[in-house]
Amino acid sequence: MTEVSIVIPNYNGIKFIDSCLAAVYAQNYPGLEVILVDNGSTDGSRELVRERYPQTRVVALDDNYGFCGAVNAGIRASDSEFVILLNNDTEICPGFVKELVRGMRHSDRIFSGAAKMIQMYDKMKIDDAGDYYCALGWAFARGKDSPAASYRKAEDIFACCGGAAIYRRSILEEIGLFDEEHFAYLEDIDIGYRAKIRGYRNVYLPRAKVYHAGSGTSGSRYNEFKVRYGSRNNVYLIYKNMPLAQIILNMPLLAAGFFIKFLFFGVRGMGREYVAGIKNGLELSAKYPKEKFNWKYMSSYVRIQLELWGNVLRRMVG
Repeated sequence: MTEVSIVIPNYNGIKFIDSCLAAVYAQNYPGLEVILVDNGSTDGSRELVRERYPQTRVVALDDNYGFCGAVNAGIRASDSEFVILLNNDTEICPGFVKELVRGMRHSDRIFSGAAKMIQMYDKMKIDDAGDYYCALGWAFARGKDSPAASYRKAEDIFACCGGAAIYRRSILEEIGLFDEEHFAYLEDIDIGYRAKIRGYRNVYLPRAKVYHAGSGTSGSRYNEFKVRYGSRNNVYLIYKNMPLAQIILNMPLLAAGFFIKFLFFGVRGMGREYVAGIKNGLELSAKYPKEKFNWKYMSSYVRIQLELWGNVLRRMVG
């Protein structure tokens, strides 16, 4: 078993993939395994990787299976203690792999570690310093647009952004891989949530830095695809991970959160897509069982609930 594998999902990422891999191989980390999972690209990016980076292991899928399908294929193809997931529109900084592994070594109760993501086109601003989820049903990037010199302290977060994060294989094997029903969006919140229920930690590791272009595959911050899948997956995430009593407890805030989001996207001409996503999420939830409630994890449910409430305040003042 190797120590670390980097899994890079790719779909028509020819604009970014060369610089992404160049930065990866500049790490010079001993025994590093690099796996690119291609989601049926047609732009020549897969061929470019095979020509310029023959040391990269390419897993070529026959179609676009989304972020979840791609990274799961990469995780299954790897054989390492830790797996780093890396978007194709990123450039990692020197020491990135070393700092992520060092952070994970602090405790075997740490499931995942988030890198400090800095905006590629405005290197003075943070893109993501760990992800939060709150009782309004909102996921949000901590530190978004804050000065890049801030958020220097390693600390616990709700979940890691899957665009640049490290995961412990032994816990992945315990809780399961990324839920492929998500396809893309909120899958990283979901897997972090599942780990937290079982008492594991997700941490922010700011000494591991990466530049992130953002929306390298989908093309924009807000579009109909993102809005529909975002609301769909949010309904599914809540249904799956919250026990019924917790859903009832949070219902007033959840209702308010969904209504505010509807208004937000409605004025941008995407209200219909947001509502359609909610409908799709309810239909999806009806097809699958919830995460089974276990009294053994009651203390974790209480801690998570307190965090969900606290993150509402973080979102309001942030």
